[in-house]
Amino acid sequence: MSFKSFKVFIESKARQAQVTVELLLVLPIFFLMLFFIMEVGLLAHKIIVVNHAAYELARIGSLLAGPLGGEKDETASKNVDTKLKAVMCEMFKNCNQVTLITSIDYTADDPQTGGSHRNEDYVVTLIYPVRLALPGPNFFLADPPRSAHIKKIRVTVRMPIEKPIFKSSSL
Repeated sequence: MSFKSFKVFIESKARQAQVTVELLLVLPIFFLMLFFIMEVGLLAHKIIVVNHAAYELARIGSLLAGPLGGEKDETASKNVDTKLKAVMCEMFKNCNQVTLITSIDYTADDPQTGGSHRNEDYVVTLIYPVRLALPGPNFFLADPPRSAHIKKIRVTVRMPIEKPIFKSSSL
């Protein structure tokens, strides 16, 4: 083997080693970026699902809390909460981990009644814990403590409580 061919052989081996080192430096960053993009996509999907579920629960709650849906007492609001909890358990498999907070918020006076009646909004807040699955992005996306790999999605939706028309302006 001549010196020239030996030198070419060594240079080709050195280039292969250089490619291996570059690959080992770039590959973890590439996978971290790939996992981060996938995790954000999965999280975005869960956010859309929780937003839709909160909207539907607020819609159902506003219909049940109105004058045609129930009475204005403590048992009626407990019945609405019980019904909403049952609907929520149909929406989510792990409904015991999902937190449902409901309230009625009073807004401006109703101009149809001359100020004797106030409008009301039914407010639904859903807190949904999402378990992050992919390694790496957990450190950036998870809520404290990060070792639990949980991100809590909190969604609040307001819906006006359905009421009959008190006075028609067309008459």
